[in-house]
Amino acid sequence: MNRLDTRTGGRKNASRRREPLRPERTARGSRWPFDARTEDLRSAGSAELDRLHCGLETVSAANHPRTAKLLGADVGKAAQKLIEEAGEVALEGVKRDAGGVVRESADLLYHLVVLWRRAGIGPAEVWGEMHRRAELFGIAEKLPKAAGRKPAAPTSDR
Repeated sequence: MNRLDTRTGGRKNASRRREPLRPERTARGSRWPFDARTEDLRSAGSAELDRLHCGLETVSAANHPRTAKLLGADVGKAAQKLIEEAGEVALEGVKRDAGGVVRESADLLYHLVVLWRRAGIGPAEVWGEMHRRAELFGIAEKLPKAAGRKPAAPTSDR
């Protein structure tokens, strides 16, 4: 099975190992070789998440029955779906199926936005946290563990 190599525009055998993109300095000072189209897609991506978040207000069983059912379920169901989708993204990554990673990532983001909505969180709050981390660390990476901090003890529901 062949697939389109998005970096060269050519066809490549899907069984070949793709090298990951490496950071590099460009004329604009960016660490990644983004072009204007990539910049547009990044802006469109955050706008799509904002649009989805706002659109969840208008969901009904008549216009979006699956989403309405998910929004009507308890928050545990939304969390479960988010975990399932994260696993599916990881599996597609292990299979090195770029198209599968893209499709499952879209599903993951959908379920993440649903969970944000259920928790009363807007995308701007998440972007703000990512910006704060980028200012601290240069990229919006995961926060380091606090020194000497032990993991929380498991709780019992009994």
